[in-house]
Amino acid sequence: MTETFDLRPAARELATLVATVPDDRLTLPTPCPGYSLGDLLAHVAGLALAFRAAADKALGPLTGAAPSGEAASLPAGWRTEIPRRLDALADAWAAPAAWEGMTEAGGVTLPGAVAGLVAADELVVHGWDVARALGRPFTAADSPLEAAYRFVLASAEPGAPRDGLFGPIVPVPDDAPLLDRVLGLAGRDPAWEPPRH
Repeated sequence: MTETFDLRPAARELATLVATVPDDRLTLPTPCPGYSLGDLLAHVAGLALAFRAAADKALGPLTGAAPSGEAASLPAGWRTEIPRRLDALADAWAAPAAWEGMTEAGGVTLPGAVAGLVAADELVVHGWDVARALGRPFTAADSPLEAAYRFVLASAEPGAPRDGLFGPIVPVPDDAPLLDRVLGLAGRDPAWEPPRH
């Protein structure tokens, strides 16, 4: 039987952060290389649609390419629209059928159960990215965090594809908190701080 888990806590955490981002912070740098906060929010807006479609097996333009990372593509009313999309993503993955069979995300065909792990990784890591860009604390719910860890750990295996997914691994102590280990394997420095002005 396919293992499933609840994405709603991770989606809610990210949605809460998104809803509080002021307009004058959209140009802030983030720990996500090359992305301003506005770029990252646009990416989150797109991935929420893409992973909902992946859960529903509604394959097509939303699942056939990676989501945009351009602030100019932020949807109208993004502070409410992105949280709405994140809620819909989490609800779609609450259906057992989302985890069965094959689906597509970012133009890659993969098992539904693996796509669920990828979705957890996206929610946890980008939730942390947004929180750090804003200088705020971040708490990841246990089950999505553990799922994200399984995904990034597999990506660190020799020969596993990382290009386009993650930057180089950042060494983190074996006894570091699980979130820090996820971040290091995803190519993030857990000690990243926003630049001081």
